[in-house]
Amino acid sequence: MSLFLSETDVRQLLTMPMAIEAVEEAHRELALGHAVDIPRQRTRLPQTALHILQGALPEHDAIGYKAYTSNRSGVRFLVHVFSASTGVLRVVLEANLLGMMRTGAASGVATRWLARPDAEILGVFGSGWQSAGHIEAIAAVRPLRRVKVFARNPERLKAFCVQMSERLEIEVVPASSAEETVCGSDIVSTVTTSATPLFDAKWLSPGTHINAAGSNSLIRREVSEDVLSVTSLIVVDSMESALKEAGDLLPMLEKGRLNERTLIELGAVITGRHPGRSTPAEITLFESQGMAIQDLALAVRLEALARERGLGLELPYAK
Repeated sequence: MSLFLSETDVRQLLTMPMAIEAVEEAHRELALGHAVDIPRQRTRLPQTALHILQGALPEHDAIGYKAYTSNRSGVRFLVHVFSASTGVLRVVLEANLLGMMRTGAASGVATRWLARPDAEILGVFGSGWQSAGHIEAIAAVRPLRRVKVFARNPERLKAFCVQMSERLEIEVVPASSAEETVCGSDIVSTVTTSATPLFDAKWLSPGTHINAAGSNSLIRREVSEDVLSVTSLIVVDSMESALKEAGDLLPMLEKGRLNERTLIELGAVITGRHPGRSTPAEITLFESQGMAIQDLALAVRLEALARERGLGLELPYAK
């Protein structure tokens, strides 16, 4: 039977360790040639845009897509998973929480493979829902001692820091400026919709790892050219997606100041095809665009748990 999982169902089942495991497996499968991922496609109207990411994980008998709409009233996410062998619909999931967790998990996986093992101070730009997932994921792979968060709304920022401190039982504090957020941080994560770069390269300490998760279109930029110029290793989730929509990278690529051959896919680091960080002092960067196979890898785990626990609704689709 085809299954429908609501946000409530997903919330009962989903954990960050599960998300990190799923995302890491998705990147490994892609690097080994065992997965297919199609970059985001967009259909735009004056009022609403439709965004679709497609992919397949044959090892899980899964092929499917995530579709979401965005307009002034909000964003709505659904993931559809079909059997790769029969074409039958397996599961449909409401995917707001799923998307937030897998986005955070991607930065968690990148941090696991690229940040210094002793990294313990995190600087975060953004105090929205996505930022919460990033902090949780990075705390799961590194022994964080302190998190500094910078955002435009002081009241919302203060409440966010209190909530995250209580939730993760680590010190999460508001930063007074972008410079304070970056200076002395071992890891810097940007989770915003900014159209202009957020910080200067001169504020980075040797050995910093950067996760840039907000720049998934040409109109968004979180990382400046001077930051890219001091970065020893630039890792992307997917080369094809990065060359299509990484707003942080495309200006330098177009100017010839950055060569696409220097970009490394995260899966190549995970599988050992590229060494990743080579010295404690080098600055590393992970550019996250989002991939269908990340969603699918998590969706098949949630489907299995839901069937095991009797959650979800049966859908009236013919086989």
